[in-house]
Amino acid sequence: MVRILDVAESLFLGHGFGATSIEAVAKRAGISKRTFYHRFSGKERLFEAVVRRLIERWLPPLDAGMVDWPNLADGLRLVAEHMLNIALTPEALALHRVVIAEAQQFPGLARMMHEIGSATGTERIAKQLEPRIRSGELRAIDPRFAAEEFILMVVTGPQRRALGLATPLTAAELSAWARDAVALFLDGCRAR
Repeated sequence: MVRILDVAESLFLGHGFGATSIEAVAKRAGISKRTFYHRFSGKERLFEAVVRRLIERWLPPLDAGMVDWPNLADGLRLVAEHMLNIALTPEALALHRVVIAEAQQFPGLARMMHEIGSATGTERIAKQLEPRIRSGELRAIDPRFAAEEFILMVVTGPQRRALGLATPLTAAELSAWARDAVALFLDGCRAR
């Protein structure tokens, strides 16, 4: 199973979803198509398994940053740095490219990525924001909306740059980006 997922990850991220065939995965993995279909009902399920495995690899550092926050700003800054470390990996950038490129032809891929990936991160951050909203530290705002906006503020600019739409940020610039995104986010969310 691991060999199939390794091969599929390489093919999906390197060639895209549409251009990756079950035949190519089976051949490279050294298995028959029958063996493939014994483990996966189709290419979509294989893609889902690849995405789940990537996310399972990426979540532990993010989850580690979700505990024992000394204060909200420092906790969010730690989470922002973890999110950038994940979002800017070659695998995450390749996955983003694949999903964007294939979303119109295969809309289920984008939905799956949202449900497995970004919705999970949104929920984790929202759970940190909820008690601060209840206590009045943050203004009354939907915590899921705030969490999603936080993720967009932190990840989108650096990710676009890393994808070639501008000059990629250096490590020092990424650190400053995370710090400034947290400050801007909190300025907009703090109770007045």
